[in-house]
Amino acid sequence: MGILLWLVVLLPFAGALTLMLFGASMPKKASGAIGCTSIGLSWIAAMALAVSFRHPLDTTLYPWIKIDGFQVGMGLRLDALSLVMMSIVTFVGFLIHLYSSQSMYEEDSLPRSLGGYHRFFAYMNLFVGSMLVLVLANNLLPLYLGWEGVGLCSYLLIGFWYKDRANGYAAQKAFIVTRVGDAAMAVGLFLIFYQLGTLNIQRILALAPMKWTPGDTIVTAIALLLMGGAIGKSAQLPLQTWLPDAMAGPTPVSALIHAATMVTAGVYLIARTHVIFSLAPQAQLIVAIIGAATLVYAGFSALVQSDIKRVLAYSTISQIGYMFLALGVGAWTAAMFHFVTHAFFKALLFLSAGIISDALHHERDLFKMGGLKNRLPVAYWTFLIGVASLSALPLVTAGFYSKDAILFAAWSSSRILWAAGIIGALITSAYAFRAFFLAFYGDLKTEVSKLPGALMKFAVVVLAFFSISAGFAKNPFEGLLSGVFPELHLSGHSVEITLAVISSLWALFGVYLAWVYFTRPELSRAFGRSLVGRRLHHFLLTGWGFDWLYDRLFVRPFKAIAFGNSSDFVDKFFVGLGELAEYGNLALSATQTGKLRNYVTGLLIGAIVIAAIVMLKL
Repeated sequence: MGILLWLVVLLPFAGALTLMLFGASMPKKASGAIGCTSIGLSWIAAMALAVSFRHPLDTTLYPWIKIDGFQVGMGLRLDALSLVMMSIVTFVGFLIHLYSSQSMYEEDSLPRSLGGYHRFFAYMNLFVGSMLVLVLANNLLPLYLGWEGVGLCSYLLIGFWYKDRANGYAAQKAFIVTRVGDAAMAVGLFLIFYQLGTLNIQRILALAPMKWTPGDTIVTAIALLLMGGAIGKSAQLPLQTWLPDAMAGPTPVSALIHAATMVTAGVYLIARTHVIFSLAPQAQLIVAIIGAATLVYAGFSALVQSDIKRVLAYSTISQIGYMFLALGVGAWTAAMFHFVTHAFFKALLFLSAGIISDALHHERDLFKMGGLKNRLPVAYWTFLIGVASLSALPLVTAGFYSKDAILFAAWSSSRILWAAGIIGALITSAYAFRAFFLAFYGDLKTEVSKLPGALMKFAVVVLAFFSISAGFAKNPFEGLLSGVFPELHLSGHSVEITLAVISSLWALFGVYLAWVYFTRPELSRAFGRSLVGRRLHHFLLTGWGFDWLYDRLFVRPFKAIAFGNSSDFVDKFFVGLGELAEYGNLALSATQTGKLRNYVTGLLIGAIVIAAIVMLKL
């Protein structure tokens, strides 16, 4: 069992290392095969562990750090929570790799790809491996190692087409913004070790209730610092601005970031340290408020986007907001269940959007699409299933069951939080079906240039199946996690049914609004021509002005200080040291003439000098 668990983690890294060392000299198909096979074998090992899982498993490969009583082993822990995360990361990651092997193969022939087919799969394998370290680590320090690993890989993959300056800027933005949260998380880890003397996750969960009482200042501070890290990685208010720009990367990268890695890391961190948050009710309430505010903010922003990938990006921010809302009200299992369903339908939506974009000469503007229902039937049906599950259409979609559990828990905690969730349900179905109608109905505006390959079709069809069927696993899923999280006692089965009916009607009403928007464009145009309409559209389109605000509060002042301070006296000292080293190098280089007689002369002079020194001492 322990060997299998290590294989799950090490196989993606082995694939990445092989591609980094030998990928440039391999045929392209061999690079894709290595990338896919390593993740596929990791998934098979994960499934073997899932079938045989009976009780938690701890295994240590080697002692990593041992300094004055501080010991950290490179170890893994498999319990119900890490089993769920591991299974989703490997399975969805494998499907995305299969899709990529075909979609990126043709992309590699374009000038912007820079011949990076093997490089792409090396980064993708490293991404999956880092995420597996994060979710399987039994200690917060290796978890933080995986945490920073996914941050690095996101930078490499978002800026994959690095010759375009906009892509490089988007990669830098993602890396820098998430560093803000990462710094807070690092301080939180220091405080945990200072207070408890350990970073072992299970020992922390056991010692925390004995060390702190609910509401203690120190545990609240720790929870808030951990929440800061989660907010940055999961793109929640106020650190959400990096994710829409991250759409600069290839579509499979977007699918992997949004569905199986990176943005779900924050949700996992809070769920994994749930005991700390339970002891800090104020911090836990803030998690719920941030989630509620974020899901509404992102939903309204998605309503006006014209780029199909930006619609889905804001959708991810909103859906992670639902998970934060669930975590904040103590519905730990509901949050993780929505993580699972979201992984399926969000990967499905991005990959289906990739099929559409590839078919239309890489077009991503929804208003340049249309009439694709019969031209791209596979994309039509899979995208429809994806938006239906995202919108939580009742009974037949996975998203309905997971979102219903979150809304019921929110109702039991706070009517205001529930109201935010139900408003988000309306907005979600409106923007999701707006994108669907614009892409597939109406007149054909851009001619279809190519059809998806067999592997691309296979990946989206499998994801479509789970986007419908995963919701029926709600009860077994809750039973699986019952040993990890405390049971949330919610009374009123009839209340739950009533709330489910309300949310279903609300979602269907959102579909109707999207249809009215599509069939009667004169209404939106009339509003858009008004002064209020123009300003509101611009406000929502630009993400409520957060980028504008941060640019003036942080970016411009920092750049002004950096450039203004670039030639101060401190820098002159270090520049002088560098120049002195250069002059020394030039002087030494002048002695290397290549003439043997000069070297012999130098040796003789040196010998004479040494002999003279010895004689003088005597």
